[in-house]
Amino acid sequence: MSDHYDVHGSGPVLLILPGGAGHPTGLDDFTAHLAERFTVVTYDHLGLAHGQLGKPVGEQRVEWWSDGAARVLEAVLGEGESAYVFGTSSGSIAALDLASRHPERLRHVVVHESPVVAVLPDAERQRAMFTEVHDAYRARGLEAASARMVAGLEERAPTPEEQDRISDPASQPLSPADELATPMAVFLTRVLLPFTSYVPDLAALSAPSRLTVAVGIDSTGQLPHRTATFLARRTGSAARRFPGGHLGMLTHPAEFAARLTETLVPVG
Repeated sequence: MSDHYDVHGSGPVLLILPGGAGHPTGLDDFTAHLAERFTVVTYDHLGLAHGQLGKPVGEQRVEWWSDGAARVLEAVLGEGESAYVFGTSSGSIAALDLASRHPERLRHVVVHESPVVAVLPDAERQRAMFTEVHDAYRARGLEAASARMVAGLEERAPTPEEQDRISDPASQPLSPADELATPMAVFLTRVLLPFTSYVPDLAALSAPSRLTVAVGIDSTGQLPHRTATFLARRTGSAARRFPGGHLGMLTHPAEFAARLTETLVPVG
């Protein structure tokens, strides 16, 4: 099995697990800032940025991503060394599984707005919402799925305009070939449901605590913020506010990298 990853910078190893389908698109500014302090290892489980985009891929499992991340750490760490880990969105679910099943080489793990809805009292309702997102793509394509997901993440009913996009008979899903060549479509069809159905091992994540839960300052009132808050509460982990919203590392790369750095290596 071939594991795909990139390495930049020098210093302690910091493994980055991107969200979506694991494609590290758009993260260059963020990782460049981190590479001033860390050896940044960006993991691309499906190899979508390494020549595999467009090739067949089946439905994913969280443990496949975390097992792969563990193999990458074994490859890049020296004897007796350990690593920091940062995961966002779907990547943060893999980071949680890594922390609970492969903790031996980890120094500290930061999970940003992990959509692990199993920790919520209304978990079944949220899983049903994600199923509606998946089904909207299968029926009407990316625009329909995006409209349903935005409403779901903002914990509200779709607006009339969004409902029109969800049910537009003129919209269609991508062809099988185009679907495999589109990271967002790969995420919606192969990653979204198995990852949001993941049930974390709360006991393993609770003691000893080497976990920080990151919530976006601009995500207040949204599902990712609420899920992260419940995850922190149920694991006894620290919760820290990070710049921006769910895509904070893309919209505020320098500020987000600085916040992550001080979380992992506190000043003074």
